[in-house]
Parts: sequence; structure tokens; C-alpha cells
Amino acid sequence: MDGLGEFLQSRRAVLRPEDVGLLSYGERRRVSGLRREELAQLAGVSVSYYIRLEQGQSQNASDEVLAALARALRLSETEREHLFTLARPGSPLPYRERPEVERVRPGVRQLINAMGEVPAVVLGRFGDVLAWNRMGHAFLAGHVDPARADRPQDRPNKVRMLFLDAHMRELYVDWLDKARESVAYLRMLVARHAGDPKLAELIGDLCVGSPEFARLWANHEVSECDPHVRRFQHPLVGRMTLTQEVMRPDASDQLFLSWTPEPGSPSEAALSLLSRATLF
Repeated sequence: MDGLGEFLQSRRAVLRPEDVGLLSYGERRRVSGLRREELAQLAGVSVSYYIRLEQGQSQNASDEVLAALARALRLSETEREHLFTLARPGSPLPYRERPEVERVRPGVRQLINAMGEVPAVVLGRFGDVLAWNRMGHAFLAGHVDPARADRPQDRPNKVRMLFLDAHMRELYVDWLDKARESVAYLRMLVARHAGDPKLAELIGDLCVGSPEFARLWANHEVSECDPHVRRFQHPLVGRMTLTQEVMRPDASDQLFLSWTPEPGSPSEAALSLLSRATLF
């Protein structure tokens, strides 16, 4: 089964007949979620065609069919975009033509260094830390050598640390929510960067090293990396509630992340204490 088929099957499995207005009459069902026949009926396509599509035997689904499937599956806008990306895989830039080393523009680096007490980092397309300011390092990974971000072969990877580094796990109070979002974002990147060996290596390492990652990966959930409010338990200054803001320099897959507290809140005081405690 290909990526498109696996995604369709996973979304079909989480829907119940009553979720989409179908009557089940209390019969015993041998499958979780919607049957293929039920989804085909809702989307207005033949059962045989849908089965071929889910099994990867039909590569030319029209936009109208994909839109109908998205409606029938109650997909979010992000999931709908992912569905079309899987069904219309582009021709990625040959890897030999990609820059060997991801870099941060000097202006972006100057910006994060000028942000004072605001933690800020720039992540590469697959979560490598390309740059962080003093507070970004102290907030996320004070136990890691800050100079690693400047060594391309030794850069910390935020997703890898989330699952395999005890300090990072303890930082997030709602760790499972953060883990689920990170895996869902990686899922979306796989469709955008099909066949990228670096991404494949990262996912393979995480599937082997973390049963939790492997379980979440099998869910086929997708989501963007969006702004949100999250609770943290920092080893030096304790509990903080911070708002994560997300920007994309140059409309690329690099992510510019920053974390700020509510003005006048205990979290603002805690972040200020962290700044004073980590001056160098």
C-alpha cells in the first residue's frame, strides 16, 4: 500500500457511520471505522475504483474525486492539502542540487540575537537547530553545548530530542500533545520531501528508538506547526505558560520559533529569572 492508500485507510478508520450520517442498525462490524463501500458511497465513486485507489493501483485520481473523498472523510484543511500532495507527488529538487548545509540568513541570526529575554530558535526543514539565541538555548536545552548549532554534523534535532532526550521530555508538561503534533508535522513533510534520505534516516531512527514515536507514526495524522499556548516545567525556574509564535523565513521549510509570556504574569518573572541565571 502506498502513502496515499495508507492515509485514506487511516482516516477511514477513525470515522464511525454515525459521524457521517449513516445508520448502522447495531450490526456487528468487522472493521473499525467506515467500510470501503460506505466511503465510496459517500464520495460518489464506485467501490472498485476506491479499492484500487486505496491499494495504490490508480495513480490518476481527478481533483473532483479527491475533493469528494476529503468531504466524505471530514478532513481538515491541512489534511485535505496533505491528501492532494500525496496524490500529486511533485518532482523534488535532486538532492545533489540542494545546498549541502542548511544555513540561516545573517539578518535572521541578528534578529534572534537582538531579542533579549525572548527565547528564539531557527529550525531546519527537518527539525535541526540551525541557530538559537542565548535564551532559546537556556529555555530548550541548557544541558546541550550551545555551539552544536554551529556544527552542521552535530546539530541538535528538536524532534529527536523530544522523544529520546529525558530533559526535553520533562520540559513539556503536556508532552504527549506536543509529541503528537511533532509527528503529525513530520508526516506532512514526508509528502513534501518524498524520498529524502535525511528525513528517512530520522524517521527510521525514531521508530527504532522510541515505541511511542512508532505508535504515533502509525496513526497517519497530519498538522502544521502553528502558534499555540503551552505549559512548561523548566529545571531551573519551574512552571511557565508561554505562547509559541511561528514564522517561516523566506517562505521556506525553516521555522522561526519564539516563546513569550503574558505581561506581568508569574511566567514573565520566571523567564526573567532564567535570563539572569544564564548570563555568560
